[in-house]
Amino acid sequence: MMADETHLEPLSSDSAADDLLEISEAVDSALPTRQFCVFRAGRERFCLPVLEVEEVVDWPLMTRVPLGPPFLMGVFNLRGTIIPVVDIAVTEGRRPGLLPRNVMVAVLAGDERSEDTHIGIAADEVIGTYPASSETLLDHSPPDMPHCRGMLRHDERLALVVDLRQLALVFSVPVI
Repeated sequence: MMADETHLEPLSSDSAADDLLEISEAVDSALPTRQFCVFRAGRERFCLPVLEVEEVVDWPLMTRVPLGPPFLMGVFNLRGTIIPVVDIAVTEGRRPGLLPRNVMVAVLAGDERSEDTHIGIAADEVIGTYPASSETLLDHSPPDMPHCRGMLRHDERLALVVDLRQLALVFSVPVI
């Protein structure tokens, strides 16, 4: 055998199984967790999966929709796409003249029969993004919030997880 050659010895089956288990656990702990974008609307904190958020924009010039429902703040043009903006804090009653600071533009993925739907959600404050794991996601949400499907625990607080499909049903916006 030459000096720079390496000779590999087969591992015993017990040692190989232990090594594979350690590698599997290391890979599981290294897998990325889901990320959520947390924002405040009214007095409540909400969050959306980051993959559903297309972008966050400063409060745009909004066009009111005549005879629109109270939760529809209006529509705006985002690079050629008309985005309806809903206020999910409408039940809390916003102070007159106090507009939200941002719009969370979310995308509800379409299927073979429908295109993607863009929905703007009025946000008073964008708090940040947070990782989620099975320990930080709770299955419970208030019964009076049918557009939410659970809660995210972050920074010693809770944020309601918004379900975009349910949001589109509860806050149905007329097609423009």
